[in-house]
Amino acid sequence: MSLGRELPQLLKERLFYKGRKFNFEVNRLRLPNKSEGEWECIRHPGGALALPVTSEGKLILVRQYRFAVGTRVLEFPAGTVELNEEPLDTVKREIQEETGYSAKKWQKLGEFFLAPGYSDEIIYAFLAQDLEKLEKPPAQDDDEDIEVLIWSPEQLEKAILDGEFVDAKSIASFFLARSFLN
Repeated sequence: MSLGRELPQLLKERLFYKGRKFNFEVNRLRLPNKSEGEWECIRHPGGALALPVTSEGKLILVRQYRFAVGTRVLEFPAGTVELNEEPLDTVKREIQEETGYSAKKWQKLGEFFLAPGYSDEIIYAFLAQDLEKLEKPPAQDDDEDIEVLIWSPEQLEKAILDGEFVDAKSIASFFLARSFLN
């Protein structure tokens, strides 16, 4: 949706890096005012996030090391949407792998761009309820080092307000789910 404004014209598209999770490209554009410039963009297939809520109203979170920021970050379980995969299928797999739980009830909370200034990644957020602890959870991916936490919504809100490292997709999804958590 352009909101009634003319969109920039793509003049040249250059792929600089093709990776396993994302691509990096630099594109030359002509703006409606006729000026030209180059813009960098990370092309990402999207991610899906589960906001798991126990029958007692507790939240299941993960804390994992994130190389890009050099520390452990508090997050809801999430993963990259694979080629030809529906976001709900992605998140059903990820919740099991990352937390050892499965959910019988799913509700879409919404979708949003994660960092539209430099990436087209979209996050599909789902509320996961009617949870069951798996007897034998699937093995975590080799590149993941995950600690599972069960917190109250108040604990998570305090962590966010106190400046603990909580990722943006989890903060946004937490606030999208507030009406379901009371």
